[in-house]
Amino acid sequence: MSPGVTSGLVAATFTASFVEFVEALTIVLAMGMTRSWRSTMVGVAAAVVTLVAFTAGVGYALTTWLPKALLQLVVGSLLLVFGLQWLRKAVLRSSGLKALHDEDEAFASQTAAARETARETRLGLDWLSFVVSFKGVFLEGVEVVFIVITFGLNAGDVPVAALGAAAAGVVVLAAGALARRPLARVPENTLKYGVGLLLATFGTFWSVEGLGIARPGGQSLQWPGGDLAILVLLAVWFLLSRVLVRAVGSVHGRAQAAEPAAGAQVPEEV
Repeated sequence: MSPGVTSGLVAATFTASFVEFVEALTIVLAMGMTRSWRSTMVGVAAAVVTLVAFTAGVGYALTTWLPKALLQLVVGSLLLVFGLQWLRKAVLRSSGLKALHDEDEAFASQTAAARETARETRLGLDWLSFVVSFKGVFLEGVEVVFIVITFGLNAGDVPVAALGAAAAGVVVLAAGALARRPLARVPENTLKYGVGLLLATFGTFWSVEGLGIARPGGQSLQWPGGDLAILVLLAVWFLLSRVLVRAVGSVHGRAQAAEPAAGAQVPEEV
């Protein structure tokens, strides 16, 4: 694997994982600070164990059952779809049609819900703390696992992809331990935009290579210029996204001027 692909692999897995870890940290802090740290951490530990088993099963299935070209096509297509979802939200946020994600607001919402919910003890645990922390860490973790496995397998270096994700986890945990509050100052919306660009770029690159499964021999296709095509694709997706931001923003602005009610923002999704 070339240095360029290695750098892109680490950047993509680190950035995407960083965003997911920040959101998981907000959930954990909300439950721990308002309900029970013990029950919250048990939920986190249970989620981590489940994620390890999930990762082992999915990784084994993909590497065992699919030839290289088909793996590139399947995983590349999934990355492309996933990246387009991130880009769609980034375009809506940048154009003003969708509210920016705010970790302080998310934390306030989580803590308010935690305080208002009656306590229920099961197996010696505060059940809400356990369930919410487990669900939050598991769901955010699944996205991290998906990114690590897909990037790692297609780039032929799962350890490097895992290293990028692990580094993100360490940074977020250290920052959270020092701040003892959600990492609201992290430019999360900008990071999500960048992650969407990276996922769409690598998804396009690998899915096109995987189309070689349809030709005799089933060998992967090669891009003109090899790995340099990744930079071209990144530039294309960036320019396309900026065109969409301007177009959507223009339509949104005209709608607001004509009818204020039409300018309501799309509710923020977690």
